Amino acid sequence: MPVKYRRILLKLSGEALAAHQHFGLSPERVSELAAEVKEVWAAGVDIGMVVGGGNFFRGVAAAARNMDRVTADHMGMLATVINALAMQDALEKLEVPVRVMTAIHLQQVAEPYIRRRALRHLEKHRVTIFAGGTSNPYFSTDTAAALRALEIQADVVIKATGVDGVYDKDPRKHPDAVRFSTVSYHDVLARALGVMDASAVAMCRDNHLPIIVFNLGERGNIRRVVEGEPVGTIICDPTD
Repeated sequence: MPVKYRRILLKLSGEALAAHQHFGLSPERVSELAAEVKEVWAAGVDIGMVVGGGNFFRGVAAAARNMDRVTADHMGMLATVINALAMQDALEKLEVPVRVMTAIHLQQVAEPYIRRRALRHLEKHRVTIFAGGTSNPYFSTDTAAALRALEIQADVVIKATGVDGVYDKDPRKHPDAVRFSTVSYHDVLARALGVMDASAVAMCRDNHLPIIVFNLGERGNIRRVVEGEPVGTIICDPTD
């Protein structure tokens, strides 16, 4: 299939791996996502991935309210490693070469993140999953996704969500919400549209890296995004 983007950073939420369970992992859903990733990989696209950990633990959640924030964020980082290993297993079952790299040292289960090694994996056409966030508390996996995308020289960040793009207000609460096909980084930040952490959006803005927000619930949307179909919302600079 002809593709628009040759190297992507795919950002998945931890909740995407839980599906309707809302907690933990749904083996069926993980397998479905792996099959979609394989379809794009088979077209020759280099794929970096960042998976959140919200299906197990989120540092800013109510469950962590009485915890030290740094401790809670470290627990969230470990949750991302669990999800990354699950995706690795599912992809390997489909005979897709894959590596997990972590920003925190867990050498018995994954490689430490080293940029040059990550680039080499991608050059060898291995799906490379980045776990452990940035290894720093107070930074979300959105920020980790933007950072890794820039480091691996990705063409785009594609963020899979539960809605079909960026709206002027929450479409789950406001039936009259309007979806944008394209929106600027400035508008996302100035209007606090909340689709991605402000630090991640600002990082992409400063480096002219487009972000595509799309609905993961529709089968084949990852492929459609990579092919350049008008799926979801593109966040970019109007002059780019």
